[in-house]
Formats: sequence, C-alpha cells, structure tokens
Amino acid sequence: MLTLNVNGRSQQIDAEAATPLLYVLRDDLGLTGAKFGCGLGQCGACTVLVDDKPVLSCITPITVTAGRRITTLEGLGGAAPGPVQAAFIAEQAAQCGYCIAGMIMRAEGLLRRHPAPSEQEIRAHMNVNLCRCGTHMRILAAVRRAARSVRSATADPALSQDPRR
Repeated sequence: MLTLNVNGRSQQIDAEAATPLLYVLRDDLGLTGAKFGCGLGQCGACTVLVDDKPVLSCITPITVTAGRRITTLEGLGGAAPGPVQAAFIAEQAAQCGYCIAGMIMRAEGLLRRHPAPSEQEIRAHMNVNLCRCGTHMRILAAVRRAARSVRSATADPALSQDPRR
C-alpha cells in the first residue's frame, strides 16, 4: 500500500511501485483529466503537477510521488474555473481538446512559480507539450491572459473573478 496526496486528499493505492502515476490516476482513482497520449513522455497530454511542478505522469512511477502533492486538472478551480482554465475558455484554445488538460497543467505550473513570465519564457515552458490541431497561438494567448489574471488577483483578489483581465 502506498499513500498519495491527490488534489488535497490522501489516497491509499495498492499497486506495483513502478506503476506509472497516469495509470493510478485514471484507473484506480477515476481522474481522467490527464490523458494517455504517447506513453513515452514526449507529448505532454498526461501532464499533472507534483509539488506545483509539471510532471509527465505516463513515465513517472508512483513511488516518486509518495509524500508529495499531486494536482490534476480535476483539482483546479473548484466550483468555477480557475484563472488558467478560464483563460483557455475565453481564448477558445481547444480544437479537438485532447492536449488541453496537459497544456492547462503545464501553464498552471509555470504561473504558480512565476506569475509574470515573459513571452519567451511562456513559449519555452509550453514547448514541451504538443498540439496536433495547431492551436498553439490561442494556447499562448490563453497563458498570457491567465498570467494577467493571476497578477491582477495578487494585486486585488476581487479582480480574479473576471477572466477577461
């Protein structure tokens, strides 16, 4: 038995130590936001946060995450979309949508650690995740919008409710 902290909840998992985190999230916990894309850590569709850092869950063994905070797409926002999710919605950043959960998690990880990234930093950080539909420009616009929203929320929490900022 292994205990994982997923979206703020302690979860008991009975799985082999080398089991990829993605399989535990999807199969054991029913959290399907992270997607199976390539299974090789090359596309980013499976991105989740571990201690606020983006991690490719398809190649991360569950033992690596024991005692650490795991956040999935389902752990963001709550009753209403969080700033990153709201920005992706406002910018209509999804085409087929398969990569978007991973994109949102990668952007969330960036903005949690660095709420005022430059354009170059956003592009470099998001470059790990692939979008086959070609919505990269909208995704970048969504990350810029989310960064503005996060900065506004830090300055005035009442402004964080409006994703257009």
